[in-house]
This record gives sequence, structure tokens and C-alpha cells, in this order.
Amino acid sequence: MKKNNIAILIFLFGFLSLVSAQKKGAVLEAKSVPIFKDGEAQVVPGFNDETKWIRHDLWVETEFDTDGDGKKDRMHVSVTRPQQTETEGLKLPVIYISSPYFAGVAPNLQDIFWDVRHELGATPKKRLHPVVTRIGERPIISNSHIQKWVPRGYIVVHSSSPGTGLSQGSPTVGGDNESLAPKAVIDWLCGRGKGYTEPYGNKKVKAYWSTGKVGMTGTSYNGTIPLAAATTGVKGLEAIIPIAPNTSYYHYYRSNGLVRSPGGYLGEDIDVLYDFIHSGDESKRAYSDKVVRDTEMKNGMDRITGDYNDFWKGRDYLHDMKPMKAALLMAHGFNDWNVMPEHSYRIYKAAKDKGLPTQIYYHQNGHGGEPPLKMMNRWFSRYLHGIQNGVEEDPKSWIVRENDDKKNPTPYEDYPNPEASAVTFYLQQGAPEKGAISVEKKIGQGVETLVDNFSFSGATLAKAENTNHRLLYVSPKLTEDIHLSGTPKISISLSSSKAAANLSVWLVSLPWDDSKNAKITNNIITRGWADPQNHSSITKGEPLVPGKFYKVSFDLIPDDQIIPKGQQIGLMIFSTDREFTLWPEPGTELTVDLDATTLTLPIVGGVEAFKKASE
Repeated sequence: MKKNNIAILIFLFGFLSLVSAQKKGAVLEAKSVPIFKDGEAQVVPGFNDETKWIRHDLWVETEFDTDGDGKKDRMHVSVTRPQQTETEGLKLPVIYISSPYFAGVAPNLQDIFWDVRHELGATPKKRLHPVVTRIGERPIISNSHIQKWVPRGYIVVHSSSPGTGLSQGSPTVGGDNESLAPKAVIDWLCGRGKGYTEPYGNKKVKAYWSTGKVGMTGTSYNGTIPLAAATTGVKGLEAIIPIAPNTSYYHYYRSNGLVRSPGGYLGEDIDVLYDFIHSGDESKRAYSDKVVRDTEMKNGMDRITGDYNDFWKGRDYLHDMKPMKAALLMAHGFNDWNVMPEHSYRIYKAAKDKGLPTQIYYHQNGHGGEPPLKMMNRWFSRYLHGIQNGVEEDPKSWIVRENDDKKNPTPYEDYPNPEASAVTFYLQQGAPEKGAISVEKKIGQGVETLVDNFSFSGATLAKAENTNHRLLYVSPKLTEDIHLSGTPKISISLSSSKAAANLSVWLVSLPWDDSKNAKITNNIITRGWADPQNHSSITKGEPLVPGKFYKVSFDLIPDDQIIPKGQQIGLMIFSTDREFTLWPEPGTELTVDLDATTLTLPIVGGVEAFKKASE
């Protein structure tokens, strides 16, 4: 009996010891780690207490010296990470954002724009240069994105771009150093670069908490920098999500040889943007101004002809994509007239042609607008955490339809819609009122003439019943919806009464909706601009011979829009677009040969869909 009691006691002691050990193990297993559900990183309670986040700043050494002090420029970097990366040795991937805006900008951009009121080809008036007052305190560069990503198991890193804030160097607005600076930060995050605790000190700091997997995102200029970094092919940059990025400064400040401002910023040019962001060390600004703004930019930007040259080619990321390896999720608004949607499409297409993982998200609004969190989460979970969530098998194109919420895009096989095909339209006379566009060509339509006058906005001209300041050609009233998807093209045979002229084209939906509830998609479908002097080459314009006809062919801005039944599609041709172009004195005449002019629209369902909707 005693032996049995002893055996029972031994058993109970062993059982309790096992339970105790299991409890201790459970405590050990309760460490905070990233959690995933349906292929998406979830908010982890242990990462969610921002009072316990570790925040610190440092300087990362680059391979260049662009402020003339004989020392390699260092970029100011700030880090926000969960405490577990320090207390538990946890390593996490990084979401990295870089910007020229974090430390302050020029106080009033309007005061430093170029004066647009002068004759085409004339030397513009000089403009003012502002003084930028740096703002912000160490160690916080920015709080953007941290609330979204740190609780989901990421480290968030920010840096100021060269020549801004406490980052050394010079802003170059698309120069090589703006690609190499984020590369240096990524090299440091992956254990290859040099980081220091002070801007000129020698005490090194390492990113021991990084897994070496980095993703980048940001909007506008902040979206350009992820692409710039990706074009270096830097190892460790696994995925980028650029939102409304400027992918070519020529496409931002010029159109087909024409000097053109970004929407909402009439008179801005690349040197204006340089002045706007130059918040770096005051003692270094004179050197940077002299070398970059007053030499390289002044000699290269060519605000007189608007021709494409090596200066602009060096600031076009499409030419730098060969080394790129990062997975690309691109986002843009189809009605972004600041950084126009062609910027995203040209890079998306090139990345897709390279065989990189790609997706594109388009909405119908203006500048900015990131993809839904679910899309971004799946992208970063797949490429930074390695979660096999099948994102590469998702539809390539996600487009927010006209009446839908931006969080509810419609998936398509690709962009442009593979079911769209090019439909050619011909013009029928009707000036100074309205002519017609038709898929049936009629011979003998003759010529029609418009008179330039910058006093009238494009909207005013589109709404006018009768005016000689534009030519307008409309489709029949649609009996069914028409879905446009892709890049419209225009080919105009024209002559000018002067040696130089602006050429502007709008595609509009009529009748124009002036109601207070009008949506951004109700009126303007897309637009385009060109310099007739560049009819043969974008790199070399030639003065027009008055009265001589030239063929001017160019793309309009890409779009994906459903034009509702009851509307008419209108092609408006005019000269000066007062919201975008220079303003020469009124009076220049443009004459269009209707028989030799065509409009090509990418229509889902092709010509048969248009014919059916025109019955």
C-alpha cells in the first residue's frame, strides 16, 4: 500500500512538474511576433503600444559629395521600431519613406513662379528665388505611416532627401544623387552601408534589427524616390508602392516639345521646385545654387523651345529601369492633372515587359490616393515577410469605377482593358458651332480656323455654343454606355499664321455639367498638348512657315472611363490652354485640314460597341 502511495506521489510530482514546464513554455511562446490572416499582416497587441516604440535617428553615408565640402554626403535617417526588436532580439522587415518635404519648404510657391505671359520663343522674365526656413526637430523626421505599419510587424524608416532638412548634399530634382541616397540607406539597412550617430562623427551604428527586406512607398515626390531607388537595382529592396509618382521631369514640365505647367501650378518649372525644397544647411546653399540651379538647370531646362535633351533624359526613370528588380504596385488617379497618369502607366508597362511582379491601381480622382490597405498589406506581406498569399496571381489591374468608393476597385485582367481596341474617328465641319466625329469618313470637309485667345478657359470654350476660339467636334448622343480604356491618340493636319503656336486638345463629355454635385469625371475625359514646331522630332523644333500645313501626332493622357448614355463625346482643338501653357498675345490663327485629321479612341468592344451605342 505504501509503495502504491509513493508511486502515486511520484506520478503527481512528475505531472505537476510537466504542467509547470508547459506553463513556462507558454510564457516563452507568448513573445510578440508578426501574425498573418488571409495573407495579410495583422495588428499585434505587443507591437501596438506606441509609448514603447523605440525611436532614434542617425546619418547614413552615401557614395557622393554634392555640396562641395570634400566629404561624402550623409543622409539624415529616423527609425521607429517595436521594443521587441531590442528586448527580444526580434528582426523585422522595413518600410522606408524618403522625401524632400519633411523639413519644410518655401513659404509661398506662387511668388516664385515664372511669368507665363510672353510670346512663344521669347526669353522669359527673371524670377525671384526664395529662402527656405528649415523646420522640425530631431529625432523625428516624420510620423507618416508608423501607425499603419509598426503595429503590423514592420519597422518604419524615414529619411530626408539630399540637401533637405538635416541631410547633406544638394537637391537635384531627379539627378543621380536622389537615386543613390535611398540606395545608401537600403545598403545600411541590409548591413552593407555605414551609419553614424552624428552628421560628422565617427561613432557607427548598425541596423541589427532589420531582416534585410525593405519596401518603399510614398506619394508624389515621395513616390518618385522609391522608383529612383529601385532603378539602382539595390539588393534588399524587394517591393515598392509608388503613389502618383513623377517618373519623368520632362513629362511633368513639358508636353511633346511644348512648355507646359503641372495643373494648379502655372509657371512652375524644375528650378522652381529646386528652390521650393532647398531646406538644407544654409551655409552650403550658395554652392548648390550655383552648381545645380544656376548652371546645370539653367543650361539644360530650355524654357524657350521646350525640346527634349540630355538634361531631361537624365531625369527620366524609364531610361534607368534595366537594373530594377523590385516588385511594383503602382497607384494613380485618372484625373490627376498635376502628376498625370501617363507617369505611372509608362513605368508599369516597362516593369511588366521586364517580367517583374506588377499590379496597378487607378482611381477616378485627382492627385494622390493610395491603394486600399488590403492591397498594400498583401503586397508587403508577400514580398517583405515572404507570406505565400498568391498576390502574384491576383488581377493585374484594379480600377475604381466612377460611382464607387476608392476602397472598392473593380478588378480587370490588365490595363489597358484587353477587350479595348483602337477606333478611328474622322471630323465633319461645323465651326464656329459644333462639327461631328464619326467612324465613317466623308471626303471634302475642307478646313476650319480658330483664333487663339488665352482669356478664355478650356471649360468656357467647351461650353460655348458659338466661338471662333476653338474647334469642337462631337459624337452622336450615346444610347449605351461607352467604356474607354487606354491611350487616345490625335493626328492633326494644321497650319499656323505665326512661326510658333500652342496646340491644346481636350476630350470632353457633353453636355457640360456645371451643377454643384458634378463629379470630376463628368466633364473632362482627358487632355493633351503639343508644340507644332516639334511635328517631326521632340528633340528639335523648327519655326513654322505661316500657311504651310504640318502633321502633328501625339498621345493624349491615358484614361479608363465609362461615358454614360445620354452624353456626347467631344473633341475640342484650341491653342493656348490658360491653365497649363504660356500665354502669347491673342490673335494667332490655327487652320485644321479636317480630311487629314483623325482621333483614335481605345474602346472596349471596339468599333462595333461604338456603332451600337450610336444608333
